[in-house]
Amino acid sequence: MRKAFFVDTLKVRDAADVEAVVRSAIAGDQPLEIIGHGSKRQIGQPMATNAVLDLSALNAVTAYEPNELVITVQAGAPLADVTSLIDSKSQQFAFEPMHTASLLGVTGHGTIGGMIAAGLAGPRRIKAGGARDHLLGAHAVSGFGDSFKTGGRVVKNVTGYDLCKLIAGSWGTLAVMTEVTLKVMPRPESERTLVLRGLDDLAANRAMTVALGSPFDVSGAAHVPASSLRAEVTGLAPLGSPREAVTLVRLEGITSSAAHRARSLAAVLSSFGAVEILDDLASAPVWSAIRDVEPFAAAGPLGAWPVWRIVCPPAAGGALGQALARDSGGEVTYDWGGGLIWAALPPKADGMATLVRQRVDAAGGHATLLRASQAVRNEVDVFHPQPGGLAALNQRVRVSFDPKAILNRGRMTRGVSA
Repeated sequence: MRKAFFVDTLKVRDAADVEAVVRSAIAGDQPLEIIGHGSKRQIGQPMATNAVLDLSALNAVTAYEPNELVITVQAGAPLADVTSLIDSKSQQFAFEPMHTASLLGVTGHGTIGGMIAAGLAGPRRIKAGGARDHLLGAHAVSGFGDSFKTGGRVVKNVTGYDLCKLIAGSWGTLAVMTEVTLKVMPRPESERTLVLRGLDDLAANRAMTVALGSPFDVSGAAHVPASSLRAEVTGLAPLGSPREAVTLVRLEGITSSAAHRARSLAAVLSSFGAVEILDDLASAPVWSAIRDVEPFAAAGPLGAWPVWRIVCPPAAGGALGQALARDSGGEVTYDWGGGLIWAALPPKADGMATLVRQRVDAAGGHATLLRASQAVRNEVDVFHPQPGGLAALNQRVRVSFDPKAILNRGRMTRGVSA
């Protein structure tokens, strides 16, 4: 086993290196920050460590079987490269992983390991599920410095305790992933987007609910309210000025099916107003912009505003988002039929975090402060505080993986210690 030496950045070459680094960290009680390309380092509570475990050299595609709909890649593989590879076979990650670059003001789309650790799914989550639902297996190193394997390399796999579900969305606080196996799906031949204009948030919420309750297999439902603050977004250019609210519903499939279902659903939604239909070339960039929250991009007029990611019951989304925007003077957009709200709220507003938590708690949701300065993240809980019983359970899970809190110590909870 190679000996690990602590420097500012520890760039490992393989899983054995990861084990060695973690064991050295345990021996020296030196917490590690785990990164791939560092595209999501701004998310979470600031971590007090000068030791960085860099996985970017673990970047190989170790197996890809298009006919079996599975791909196995090392955790540091660039997401853009893997996406390009599966796209060449007319396949995709069905959960539409979010690219945080424009929102956070960084370059690149990060790595496969970061995609799983963050678990940020895009518009198709309402149909395809989240990242954890597409993670079939993983190799990882725990906070004990031991390698372990969970899941497998086939779509139908039973292993008992499903550690994949724990690792996905854990922000690197339970284990260091070194290799993952993911399910891929055929890319739809065609898509259509229905556009309704001028609806307020509550009417849009009702329209999206009708669309999602229809038999037409909707794969995206979003609403972008009118704004006098946002600049025009390239991906949303086919929709016109940001001063006009737009409600969007997507259907995908073979061309004849998508076109037929779009016409049928347009008739159902006609009671909400005139319905326009965008085809493939105009539709695709719209949903990329919704997925990546481009209306709140760091380079835009609202780039200095903190951004909250709020998940709530879809039926409550319109009222919750409307109240937050009204009471804070902020801006919101909606995805997942109202179940996901992105809220850009003015900086330097006293009690903003308290307002968000109170409103979200009352709606039965949870909120994550996805973009904010380090000073703000030092003062507020980035991730939604959990009730006592759930917090205790999560702590037991963390200790069972990483008893000394070596991995991303304090990223998810302020003041956490071993």
